[in-house]
Amino acid sequence: MADWLKLVRQRLSGLDLGATENDEVHAELAGHLQEFYESLRAQGLPDQAALSETRVRIGNWDKLQRQIQMAREKENTMTPRTSQLWLPSLATLLVSMIMLPALERLGFNPQFLFLRGPHGQTYVFTVYTVWLLLLPFVGALGAHLSSRAGGSRPAIVVSGIFPALAIFVVLLLVLPFMGFLEHGLEVNARSLFHSWASEPFGRLGLVAGWVLAPGACLFIGAAAYLLIHRQLAARSVASG
Repeated sequence: MADWLKLVRQRLSGLDLGATENDEVHAELAGHLQEFYESLRAQGLPDQAALSETRVRIGNWDKLQRQIQMAREKENTMTPRTSQLWLPSLATLLVSMIMLPALERLGFNPQFLFLRGPHGQTYVFTVYTVWLLLLPFVGALGAHLSSRAGGSRPAIVVSGIFPALAIFVVLLLVLPFMGFLEHGLEVNARSLFHSWASEPFGRLGLVAGWVLAPGACLFIGAAAYLLIHRQLAARSVASG
């Protein structure tokens, strides 16, 4: 019986991934060779012929070693901040944004809130009630992804509330720009962006509806996840 693990260690002796990763690669490849050898024997191939076929299956061992080294190094180029903060944050943002059109297609249309501001100006704000009710679960998702990647508590919280932060940045950039573009237009030709950007009451409503309310819902989910995770960890320590 061939010692495939010994063979792999000899042929891939130049692999430099650290002791643990080297052992993982060696064991995985040795297992693959053992399975291939056993499949040949099951097909009726004699032992020596099956051994020979299995030994030549890899082909160029030096080339394989270089490919494994490059692939593993490429996997390890992801920084901790990327896996602990940016990827969970982008996942949270993507899910929260996809939910809006998905809910509308399912018939959960937004509600419209009419508020009268200074000088008799009426402001119309869109409230996505069902979306807001689901955002705590999105916040918990972002917190879970960050926590699973080993993120710190600030990174976990930011990952959970990231959609609200992203919307706030967009408002900071878009509203003043739209107000500047429409400044010279007639009043009747101006869009809602102008009143929202130029009136303090309008800006406050936008921030409340698209930043503060979603941010609070997302934070509730992230905080709930942290609380539950801490309680489960405490129980695990107590039982252990």
